[in-house]
Amino acid sequence: MSLTIILIALTAIISFSAFNNEKLMNDMIFHPPSVVKGQWYRFITSGLIHADINHLVFNMITLYFFGRSWEAIFVEQLGTPKYMYLIMYFGAMIVADMPSLVRHSRDYYYRSLGASGAVSAIVFSMILVMPWSTLYIFFLPLPAIVYGVLYLVYSIYMDKKGGDRINHGAHLWGAIFGIVFTVVLKPAIIPFFWEQLQQPHFNF
Repeated sequence: MSLTIILIALTAIISFSAFNNEKLMNDMIFHPPSVVKGQWYRFITSGLIHADINHLVFNMITLYFFGRSWEAIFVEQLGTPKYMYLIMYFGAMIVADMPSLVRHSRDYYYRSLGASGAVSAIVFSMILVMPWSTLYIFFLPLPAIVYGVLYLVYSIYMDKKGGDRINHGAHLWGAIFGIVFTVVLKPAIIPFFWEQLQQPHFNF
């Protein structure tokens, strides 16, 4: 069975369970002072819950499109072990929250949640392979690389704006992790990406 579908189902079930369960939400959310005290599991559990249905749907739709492509190309075509997909996904959750841990280690009121960092890693890993592939976002066709850039611009803007519990800054660090992980996994991706980038094509 597709690992992407399993991750989406698991995240959806846990997120819906936490929407109306304040204790479960508080026990799983990323809270730096609690992490410093030894609750390291929050790096992972915070990526399995979301602020609301829109936050959940946005992340899971993005994961659906890019995650299935990752499995098809890296696992099926390039022979990458399936567990590498999970290492990238959960590894990105941890790396994406590290800056928040350092910045807010003593901020009792700081909390964040969502799979954004992990999803960003998958998105930018796939952009290295298929920068000009077409995505349909609310029926609007966009090249993957354009979507990726807009995704980061939006994330940086929302990170500066603040006002919610979504760790928008994690999008950037997740993206960086995804790029580095992919290059280490398949170094030949670098010249391949550069070659693809110079041959823009739009399948609208």
